[in-house]
Amino acid sequence: MKLDFSEHPHRRLNPLTGEWIQVSPHRAKRPWQGKEEEKSADQKSRYDPGCYLCPGNERAGDAKNPEYTSTFVFTNDFSALKPDTPSESFNTNDLLVAKGEKGLCRVICFSPRHDLTLPEMELSQVREVVDLWVREYRQLGNREYINYVQIFENKGEIMGCSNPHPHGQIWAQETIPDEPAKELKQFKKYYEKHGNTLLQDYLEIEQQENERIVVQNEHFAVLVPFWAFWPFETLLVSKRPFSRFTDMTEEEKEALASVISRITIKYDNVFNISFPYSAGFHPAPTDGNAYPEWHFHMHFYPPLLRSATVKKFRVGYEMLGSSQRDITPEAAARLLQDLPEIHYKKGK
Repeated sequence: MKLDFSEHPHRRLNPLTGEWIQVSPHRAKRPWQGKEEEKSADQKSRYDPGCYLCPGNERAGDAKNPEYTSTFVFTNDFSALKPDTPSESFNTNDLLVAKGEKGLCRVICFSPRHDLTLPEMELSQVREVVDLWVREYRQLGNREYINYVQIFENKGEIMGCSNPHPHGQIWAQETIPDEPAKELKQFKKYYEKHGNTLLQDYLEIEQQENERIVVQNEHFAVLVPFWAFWPFETLLVSKRPFSRFTDMTEEEKEALASVISRITIKYDNVFNISFPYSAGFHPAPTDGNAYPEWHFHMHFYPPLLRSATVKKFRVGYEMLGSSQRDITPEAAARLLQDLPEIHYKKGK
């Protein structure tokens, strides 16, 4: 009997981390009797006087936002990392181990509008966000003690987003965090063996098969990775193998804004809601090393499974054994491919 990815349980390797995922496509046919989240209201005002991210409003302490009209960035009033942390180590018998971690956290408001997320913004406005990401990556990465700049967004209250105003975050720190550190290890191993970046060769396969690519343009492709864990997970990959935000040409910055706009519009169109996700970039570290093996990319991790109110949880076997999914990446890709690139609100 030949293995059928759409019918038979199987495992897939995530070459970015070296970890395996269990795929059980036959389970997608089972009836759902689990928890359903309450659907959030999709209507917000252009300005909220109680929002601490809206222009002109008060924040924590004595801080007050300017009357900004484009993007706006500031140091998080409740930063998880601080630049004055002592670099002191603690070790008891190699069992109780800790070390001080310097860093700083920034908040990026994508728009002065309280009611506009990335997929609802004009392309020119998304480009302004891209330009701000580039500037922050450069400026933070130039600090002597900053060796990694993690840029990300939590969209939607079910992702733990504490404020509905469209915004993202940056955590810049001394050490390379665990997830990009896993990727760096795999990138180096592949580059030393093959002479190309791992994602360069992977993207070539995806373009040849043309089964899991959702949107693309001259400079970037967004696809459901062969090893995806989240139901509608996607991976954004640059077609040219570069490693840093600061390596992008002006044409690539414009193309990045365009492809982000297109994939996030498709996400909102899946269930005709503001689609929640955690998303973030994995650029190369900023520690001064070259990293020819690193390939610029971005991850989208959306939790919704069967509807606007059914969420994918990591429980049981996934916490104690291995990651597992029911809907195959190929099925998820087909669904995303078929969705329009005009936002559902504008299509009414």
